[in-house]
This record gives sequence, structure tokens and C-alpha cells, in this order.
Amino acid sequence: MTTVDPALAGAADLLRGAEALLVCAGAGMGVDSGLPDFRGTEGFWRAYPPYEALGLRFEEIADPVHFADDPALAWGFYGHRLALYRATVPHEGFVVLRRWADRRPTRVFTSNVDGQFQVAGFAEADVAEVHGSIHHLQCLRGCGQPVWPAGGVEVDIDPVSMRARGPLPACPRCGGLARPNILMFGDWSWDPAHCGPRVDALQGWVREHRAGLAVVEIGAGTAVPTVRRQAELASAATGALVRINVREPQVRHGRGIGIPAPAAATLRALDALL
Repeated sequence: MTTVDPALAGAADLLRGAEALLVCAGAGMGVDSGLPDFRGTEGFWRAYPPYEALGLRFEEIADPVHFADDPALAWGFYGHRLALYRATVPHEGFVVLRRWADRRPTRVFTSNVDGQFQVAGFAEADVAEVHGSIHHLQCLRGCGQPVWPAGGVEVDIDPVSMRARGPLPACPRCGGLARPNILMFGDWSWDPAHCGPRVDALQGWVREHRAGLAVVEIGAGTAVPTVRRQAELASAATGALVRINVREPQVRHGRGIGIPAPAAATLRALDALL
């Protein structure tokens, strides 16, 4: 007789009885797809060795000031990420979540800017990207041009220096420099017009489904607790929180179940129990 891990069994019970599902995803969700999560300076430098030579941490390179002061440096980093995310295939855990979404009303709240949920088949309207998306651009000058899709934008990058070469993405209205429509560190010029309405609509959806809602939180750490806070608030009425996190699975006050394991394997295991 096969013994089922108690945490998995308990999490499956919470999900089985749910009338609606909220998926809250942080950077750890993409690790099984081969994406870096930039956890700690060492992790960031392993993913991007040229920045170690420059002594730049993720928090420093992910700063909008570089688009004004050194746009080739800024677009070297974000152009590489844009190409990486376009080429990435969502792991099997996304398929599991999409299958669960066919059974009950489901929404996604994520701090990830990679667009992986949409690639996996989730409707754009059902994904609240609280930090924006690398697949959309905005004018650095703020000339009044609405946020626009980054489709067709290709950035040529020197792999040694990680600096962009040639023409950089430009605003279609004023011709000035474009930047990703992502909330960066110390960012006072981010335009939330594209993703803001979906983030606002999610709060209403959560209130509507609160009594029967289960929350699956995946790969969301405490360093930037936006996703964890959303997951805890949304599950407060039911305590039906499943926290999947390799390093920080603890659940406060026993209000849910923590599973210290990777996203893809855990979601597969839960799916087998449902």
C-alpha cells in the first residue's frame, strides 16, 4: 500500500472541496521551466555572469534610471530577458493548473512578468500581473502614448558585455526610447494602465468567491511579499491555502498547508490525488 504524504493529502482535500481557485505565483513558479529566480546576488550572477564583473546586483540593474543614463546597458538586460521568456516552454505544472481551471472558476495573481500563464493557455483577462509584463512597452518620456505590445521587438545583444547593439526599441508616437512596462525598483514612472484594471478586477472576483475559495500559492518568497500577502488575504475566510515553496513553506497560524517542494512535481502529485 502506497503511503501518501500527509501534507499532500491535506492539500488535496482543500482543493477537492473548492468552488473557485486562485493561483498566486512568484518567481519560483518558473524555475522548473528553466527560468532564473534571481534569489540573492549569487543566484543572479550565476544566471548573468557579466554583471558580477560589473558588481551589479539584480536590484541595481532592474532600476529604470539605467534607461535614461545608459540605455544600452538597460536594454541589454531586458532584451535578453524578453528573448528568454519568449523561448521558454511552461513546465507541466502549468498544464495541471490549466486542467484544474476547466473544472471551476479560476484566476491568477502573479508578480512574474514573463507571460508564462498566457502561453500555457490562460486567458489574458484571467491573469492579474501586479508588476506588469515584459511583453508590453511604454514610452520613457511619458509622451502620452498608451502602453503597447512588444511583439516584433528584437534587441541585438553582445553576449560578452550584455549591452544592446544597434537601434533600441522606440516609442511609436514621439520616437523616444521605449522601456518595458514592468514595475522596477524605485520606479515612479511605471504606467499601470495595461495591467491595473485586471489587478483591480481580481479583488472583486475574490470577494465574490471568498466563501468557497481555495488558494494555491507557488514559489512566492518573503523578500518581496506581494504575492504571499495576496494569498493570505484571499484565503483568510476559509483557511484553504496551499503554499508550495522549496525554501519558505511555513504557513502562519495553521491557516493552510505548506509543502517544501518544487512547483512542477508538487502540482503533478496533487493532480494525481484529485
